[in-house]
Amino acid sequence: MSMKIAILTGGGDCPGLNGAIKWVTKSALDSQLVKKRSVEFEVIGIMEGWKGLIEVDPDDPESRARHLKYLDEEVVRTWDRYGGTNIGASRTNPFNPKNDRSERMVENIKKLGIDIIVAIGGEDTMGVAYKLHRLGIKTVGIPKTIDNDLVGTDYSLGFDTAVNIIMEEVDRLRTTAGSHGRIFVVETMGRHAGWLALHGGECSGAYIILIPEYPFDMNRVCELLREREGREIQYSIVVVSEGAKPKGREGIYKDEKVDDFGHRSLGGIARYVAEEIEKETGFESRYVILSHLQRGGTPSSRDRLMARWYGISAVDMILNEDFGRMASLLHGEITSVPLKEAIDRMKPVDVDKYYDTERYNGRRTIL
Repeated sequence: MSMKIAILTGGGDCPGLNGAIKWVTKSALDSQLVKKRSVEFEVIGIMEGWKGLIEVDPDDPESRARHLKYLDEEVVRTWDRYGGTNIGASRTNPFNPKNDRSERMVENIKKLGIDIIVAIGGEDTMGVAYKLHRLGIKTVGIPKTIDNDLVGTDYSLGFDTAVNIIMEEVDRLRTTAGSHGRIFVVETMGRHAGWLALHGGECSGAYIILIPEYPFDMNRVCELLREREGREIQYSIVVVSEGAKPKGREGIYKDEKVDDFGHRSLGGIARYVAEEIEKETGFESRYVILSHLQRGGTPSSRDRLMARWYGISAVDMILNEDFGRMASLLHGEITSVPLKEAIDRMKPVDVDKYYDTERYNGRRTIL
């Protein structure tokens, strides 16, 4: 028996995606493992995520060549060394109520002879995979989001690399901050959850960390900075998640645009905080928005390892017919959870457990 696996990446890119694609492909096509199975696999990559499945014309060879990429062990051999996604990504929502193209997508899936879809992405991508599962399409998910806010897993691809980038960039900022005695406010990604800001801030030794889960008091931020005045420390680093909010205010958005999943673009909180600090304290302040730098570069060792484990796990799930589920890391073990459990809610920072609301930083007690 032969089955066709289609792999796609949805949402924003991040390091680890190419590794997951590689290990799904290698695990499915491994010659030694094929001998032990009752099924043989063919693997294709879908270009630009769900958008590719919608726009491809199965009857047009040129369209198939543009939207599909046939994968084998030689093609993907070195992919895990590189960031981004070699099959492209998009934020297309086939089930967008304003422009529902799900019927066309399902029709294309059937015409292309796709038996299983491996979807690599965050909550929105898992949501589409779950809806397809309910329509009778066999789907398997692999968690990816640098925010690490997916429910049902302790780890999502891209997170470790992004934390390392924050740490490295703050390390660089310290030299200029110290030279000029300035305060630097560094804005990280993190729409609803502050894991990236919290761990990035803790690793880089930030003095203040502001997260979405706990609205901050600007007066308290200034008070904490004044406490350092006159000490040997001539500068401070403030790390703020893009979704952090001052008490009594909504989040700060870049514009009014809304994507296919109904999300507005956050951005600008670092500028607000830096300007308020300078206005209230007189301390010279600058801000840096890391933005897409956090998604770039080569994957860290952990993201390469997790990409391998998740890719292998996805093929195991297919062989065991565990469809409608997402690969997961829970309590140090690779397992899987129903896609339904990974959507429609986020995994926030547990403020009581991990955040010091007086210091606006990570807690200094563990047990």
